[in-house]
Amino acid sequence: MEKYLIIGLGNIGEEYANTRHNIGFIVADALASDLGVKFSIERHAYKTEAKLKNKLLIIIKPTTYMNLSGKAVKYWMDKEKIPLENILVVTDDVDLDLGVLRLRTKGSGGSHNGLNHIIETLLFSDWSRLRFGIGKDYARGFQIDYVIGQWSKKEEKILGPRIEMAVSIIKSFVLAGATQTMSEFNNK
Repeated sequence: MEKYLIIGLGNIGEEYANTRHNIGFIVADALASDLGVKFSIERHAYKTEAKLKNKLLIIIKPTTYMNLSGKAVKYWMDKEKIPLENILVVTDDVDLDLGVLRLRTKGSGGSHNGLNHIIETLLFSDWSRLRFGIGKDYARGFQIDYVIGQWSKKEEKILGPRIEMAVSIIKSFVLAGATQTMSEFNNK
């Protein structure tokens, strides 16, 4: 059975639970719920497994904190023997407007420390990432406060359907592949 590693990026702890930076965790939770599975604590991550047709999804939420995400990704990639092309990282992106979803098969980490640590650890940047726009509604110099800040009520109204769309994108990535998924979902 072909395996896929789906990584939702975020920070552990109640103080980060409903923050913009944790949208990867939020999407991973929605995916697990959609597939009827629950997370348990394992090495470097909360982890669960689910079958989707003839594919096995290993879904993780790293417990290493955002800036050391590569440690969990490398561990589970090696342990489960998952090739780079079957990895999908779900992350927040301040450079995309709120709710914009964009799938890419490679790229830099930009200013995102979690993505940069994964690139540094794997020594490759050719793996898929689903970037979830959180917007940049903050004053100059206040990016950190913004990304680790709680969602506003107005933002929460937009999130629900976009989280559902992110789950659909992940399932399409697994079943149809990155290229078809990008042409179907990017810019929607």
